[in-house]
Amino acid sequence: MSTTAAIDESFIRGLKPAAVWRHFAVLCAIPRPSKQEDAVRAHLRQWAEARGLATEVDAIGNLLVRKPASPGHEHAPGIVLQGHLDMVCQKNSGSPHDFTRDPIRPVRRDDGWLQAPDTTLGADNGLGVALALAVLEDDTLPHGPIEALFTVDEEAGMGGAHGLQPGVLQGRLMLNLDTEEWGEFYLGCAGGVDVNVSRPGQTEPLPAGHSVHRIALRGLRGGHSGVNIHEERGNAIKLLVRVLQGLAQDETLALRLCTLDGGTARNALPREAFATVALPADSLDALRTHLQDWQTLLQRELGAVEPGLSLDIDADAAIASPTQLLSRADQAVWLRTLHAAPHGVHRMSQSVPGVVETSNNLGMVELRPAGGSCNFMVRSLLDSGAQALGEQIVSLWALSGTVAEVAAPYPGWTPNPASPLLATCQRVYKQRFHEDSHVQVIHAGLECGIIAAKYPGMDIVSFGPTIRGAHAPGESVDIASVERTWQLLTAILTELAA
Repeated sequence: MSTTAAIDESFIRGLKPAAVWRHFAVLCAIPRPSKQEDAVRAHLRQWAEARGLATEVDAIGNLLVRKPASPGHEHAPGIVLQGHLDMVCQKNSGSPHDFTRDPIRPVRRDDGWLQAPDTTLGADNGLGVALALAVLEDDTLPHGPIEALFTVDEEAGMGGAHGLQPGVLQGRLMLNLDTEEWGEFYLGCAGGVDVNVSRPGQTEPLPAGHSVHRIALRGLRGGHSGVNIHEERGNAIKLLVRVLQGLAQDETLALRLCTLDGGTARNALPREAFATVALPADSLDALRTHLQDWQTLLQRELGAVEPGLSLDIDADAAIASPTQLLSRADQAVWLRTLHAAPHGVHRMSQSVPGVVETSNNLGMVELRPAGGSCNFMVRSLLDSGAQALGEQIVSLWALSGTVAEVAAPYPGWTPNPASPLLATCQRVYKQRFHEDSHVQVIHAGLECGIIAAKYPGMDIVSFGPTIRGAHAPGESVDIASVERTWQLLTAILTELAA
């Protein structure tokens, strides 16, 4: 596959290590949304085979690349380097970027960070993949047998890890390169479930004398629904539903709902939400006044954490005037139940201080007169906790006769503080950087728990460079932390080879 001609390497000029950044530039050039990893996988497989490395693609689409031990280290323990090929595709509503066609265009900031201003950067998990590729490329590095496992569909349900078959991996030690805080080793993570809601609709015709307008709630920070859920950032869906619920109860407006859209990824905090509404043509000025009052209220409540929040009629939107609305009954069910539905931290951990135990993210909603759907992503350090909250959300929707189901469960990763691999990683870190590292359990989901369940006894540790704003436009990575992560990774491999 010839993608090299389209690769922009200007943003990596002078960055170290050169091999890691060169591979990341390739990943930026090749679109790789979840479930659309074919092109990037084909490119990496061709690259690996050109280097004489053995490759294998399993039935689900995961790519496995094997590199023999360096001479003299054939009896060292086998190491699995693991990351995922796909990325979360989020952009600001005004951006023309097409994630299925356009390359990511990173920008180097003066403060030492690399950022994609209007889209996600794909550092999650592109830099983990790039680190593993650089190891496969390096013929001077002492190491035991290496298996690089590049999974697919991690961000949309961890389909690649779920589809991985037992017996494929030969190594018994695994370094997952998918965490986002330099200086920390991760030893456990949350599991989770999805709650999928759907409801057919009964339509009603647009009343005579009504005009149609689009209300836009924008400017929220968004973020990773596992990493940022405890920061009390705004959820655009919840906030707009609250506004619509208030407006619908005002008899002078007689507001009717045509459509509601919010969020574009189940594992990202919704930054924007939009509602198409109908109301008597002479009520437009009153609607503007109400929205200004709501914006003032929401800014007063959330200004410290969401300074960019805006709420207004979207005058620039080209609206095809609908002929149908949600029925009054469906409008009431959707607005009231979405308004009542949980979002955010449900419970803090009693065993891991300062870590969220259970949470959920109302990540996506799409309502039309003929019917609608929404998704909740539930996370918990306890599998039973995820199941319980998922069933609670299902019970809420059942009160209105709306279909909701718990789906796509994945297990958490149970910490093993006595891990020999962790002890090695901590020792190498201290020797290399002359300071202590930290051990953490993360509320976000990693593939480690799923892989550990398929490979009992696999010793797993996760680490990576510092990434900010994953799953939101403006995602950025600390450039210096990438070089330190490479130094740490190669030092660990050298230590294990010895």
